[in-house]
Amino acid sequence: MSILISPSILAADFANLQKEVEMLNSSEADYIHVDIMDGVFVPNISFGIPVTEAIHSHAKKPLDVHLMIVNPDNYLESFRRAGAEIISVHYEACAHLHRTVQAIHSLGAKAGIAINPHTSVNLLEEIIADIDVVCLMSVNPGFGGQKFIENTYSKVSRLRYLILEKGSSAKIEIDGGVNLNNAPKLIASGADILVAGSFVFSSTNPQQTIANLKSI
Repeated sequence: MSILISPSILAADFANLQKEVEMLNSSEADYIHVDIMDGVFVPNISFGIPVTEAIHSHAKKPLDVHLMIVNPDNYLESFRRAGAEIISVHYEACAHLHRTVQAIHSLGAKAGIAINPHTSVNLLEEIIADIDVVCLMSVNPGFGGQKFIENTYSKVSRLRYLILEKGSSAKIEIDGGVNLNNAPKLIASGADILVAGSFVFSSTNPQQTIANLKSI
């Protein structure tokens, strides 16, 4: 299976959001990654449910919604109604993670768990068989355009081993600092989905950049 690409709309031109979404529709992207930040769990505020709905109204690609927020359980149903097909919550933000995963599945969405750079993949051992995606943060969450954390490669390898050991079908998603230099090694380590924001939207030809990532 070829690598899946999920461009992060956080890096798009918000003044031309419809145009940016339509560009992604015409690209080889597999998903549209939507970063939701509350200014509490992470030191930044992005956008919420109304903008997610607006993105969905123009999108022809599934929305891959990443909740970087406290108390995500309070908003699962709202983001599902807004068009989320994958909903990822942070391990660090959920006191009752299995219940949260069950709630996401009950809404008919795929359930993802995101973990920060300092969080060990071993903490997912008891739930890895129940989830669809693990989003490994390869930068500290909160801002786009950060430098890739090199330890991510070994983390991907350890997570791939855990997935195989537990018979899980979870896909490994990498979020942060992804580019053409590190993508091949990430894929070789076991990554399935690459999130790319600034690298795509700051390029002179975003569609070609997506195609380049897709062809690795």
